[in-house]
Amino acid sequence: MGLLIGLDVGTTSTIGVLAAPDGRIVAERHRAVRLFSEHPGWAEEDAAEWWANACAILRELATIAGTAKLLGVGVAGMVPALVLLDAQGRVLRRSIQQSDGRTGAELEALRGAVDERAFFRCTGCGVSQQLIAPKLCWLARHEPELFGRIATMFGSYDYITWKLTGVRGVEHNWALESGLMALAERRFAADLAALGGVGLEVLPPVRESHEVVGVVTPEAAAMTGLPAGLPVVAGSADHVASAFMAGVASPGDVLLKFGGAGDILTASEHPPDDPRLYLDFHIVPGLYLPNGCMATSGAALNWFAREFAADLGDAAHATLDAAAAAVPAGAEGLVMLPYLLGEKTPLHDPAARGVLFGLGLHHRRAHLWRALLEAVVFGFRHHLEVFAEAGLPVRRLIASDGGARSRVWMQIAADALRRPVALVEGHTGSSLGAAYVAGVAVGALPGWHETGRFVRPGAVITPQPAHAAVYEARYRVYRDLYGRLRPLFSALA
Repeated sequence: MGLLIGLDVGTTSTIGVLAAPDGRIVAERHRAVRLFSEHPGWAEEDAAEWWANACAILRELATIAGTAKLLGVGVAGMVPALVLLDAQGRVLRRSIQQSDGRTGAELEALRGAVDERAFFRCTGCGVSQQLIAPKLCWLARHEPELFGRIATMFGSYDYITWKLTGVRGVEHNWALESGLMALAERRFAADLAALGGVGLEVLPPVRESHEVVGVVTPEAAAMTGLPAGLPVVAGSADHVASAFMAGVASPGDVLLKFGGAGDILTASEHPPDDPRLYLDFHIVPGLYLPNGCMATSGAALNWFAREFAADLGDAAHATLDAAAAAVPAGAEGLVMLPYLLGEKTPLHDPAARGVLFGLGLHHRRAHLWRALLEAVVFGFRHHLEVFAEAGLPVRRLIASDGGARSRVWMQIAADALRRPVALVEGHTGSSLGAAYVAGVAVGALPGWHETGRFVRPGAVITPQPAHAAVYEARYRVYRDLYGRLRPLFSALA
């Protein structure tokens, strides 16, 4: 039967999975990733660390596979991280992550240079910190010598695919989210690239997710343990792959993705006419995936655990969860804004910052942790309201990724969103979606509707009516806080 490999270059870890087409998960491996935020709003990562992680994970998976035939590799990753190469194929600097919020001045300049409505109609993207052009303008202004040496630019998973195959390309969701692609033509446009001061020559060809872009080279085989000649597909944006495997298959299905960032995604037959949201191509050809993304979700929890619960070691998250479970809903008057890296959708405000409001001497560490869990869920609730305003139905909530393992967090989600939250079993995240895409591409899987081989329905967390009133009140404070503080955020930035 053979085996498939999926990799996910995530914000907080690199994950690999070895899976059989019949649905068996043979093995899964993880390697941590460092997020560098050395200045306010900055978010960078080291592409060399991604590749080192990928090599280590692939060697382990290849060893586990033993004599079993490997059929193909798919790579997923966060989008649109910006990786830059010079003419010799050397990485010029750390990646600038999709959550990076340094480009406030460049965003304002872009807004003054384009008709925002026309830009949205052309690209499917609103003007936001997610775009690549403002990041390029920042580099031209602050790192001009480096900017002049850019020969190739692509995303996190495109970089790994290139390292495996030697073939340069960008998966179509990186292209779409970059704001450099004309949506109707599905190609990069010279006038859009010029907004970032670059030409089309630095942009590789656009590939669909299931397109085989090349095969593992002898050099990559020596570093990874994979067989030379193994097919490698273009892969997928991580949130797209995760939503697909979790069961977002038709309009009304909504995924809450509790990863390093907080993603909320739904399927649609048409792009919504709302620039507050992001837009991606669904894994299934012909469908779209309107979505939102909060800059920090799990990353904010990791920051809190590192800075304020280091004494708890590796058990920090579980111990803090247990303590927070004993704190009443609403954290006894404590409300948090979780904008530690600015905020992406639906605010599109890189100047936004984290806030603890209502802090008193009666509050303990557990209250802060619970307030942070609640804040992320309030962000999801804000998105559900935007979905409704954009005409996107919400019939079913599904939760996935690492945060979905926290029953405390999932109960908060059900209570504050006032809807049941369905969990899934067997969902190992975006890496499994990448493996699935590879399986379809090489003919090991018959099509796009066999995800039930791998992922099964799990528990359904139901709302507790007793908590509805307190969460309604806290959510209104949460929304009002940002509106009142927005001018001060800008002054502080």
